[in-house]
Amino acid sequence: MYSSFYAAAQGAIGQQSRMDVISNNLANINNYGYKPKNGFFQDLMYYNLNNWEGDETKIQAGTGIVLEKADTNFAPSGYDITERDYDFAIVENGFFMMRNPVTDEITYTRNGRFSLSQRGDEFYLINDAENLVLDRNQNPIRLVGDDTTGRELEALPGIFDFEIKNGMLNVGDNEYAPVEKNGDPILQMETPLQGALESPGTDLATELVRMIESQRAYSYALKMVQTSDEVVQTVNTLRN
Repeated sequence: MYSSFYAAAQGAIGQQSRMDVISNNLANINNYGYKPKNGFFQDLMYYNLNNWEGDETKIQAGTGIVLEKADTNFAPSGYDITERDYDFAIVENGFFMMRNPVTDEITYTRNGRFSLSQRGDEFYLINDAENLVLDRNQNPIRLVGDDTTGRELEALPGIFDFEIKNGMLNVGDNEYAPVEKNGDPILQMETPLQGALESPGTDLATELVRMIESQRAYSYALKMVQTSDEVVQTVNTLRN
């Protein structure tokens, strides 16, 4: 009885965590370059029933589930034409490399919505978080030229990828930081598409279906918690 109570409670907690992942995907459905997360569950420990001698039996009971991880789906998701000079889209795989001008921390993003920022006497390409956009040689991109000859970017943003993208840390502002297992960034030969932005990767229909699934599972888990509690109270009453 107690095991059913705790297994149901753990199931409700797991579904709530999944709802948090789904809600985050829906909240970013209009953010360019956003990559949705998918929640994956894992069964907790199983134990054998009627195993008086410690042997494995054919009857087993679980102790619930837990949301093991929320993997990010980095698959390309098409692009929208904006015709803005400082918008860039990655058509295939990879990321734009960014550098924090204060800490020199390197992060990566697929959101190519860039703009210009004046630093001293020069203008640099930055993202919405005011991080510097780097070229293929990992140098900040400047605006060069003058009013007579015209002004243009001295280089295009570089595109970098990783052999293993699983486990990259989401550091906010639609940016990611690699961990040790991701390895070193690999320069890609692809040229970013100028005047376009990658569409958000969230599929509204898919997320709504997942939300309904989680809501129903959460409701069933709470009903099981209530039933288990009622059974325990009834048994305690009979004992008294």
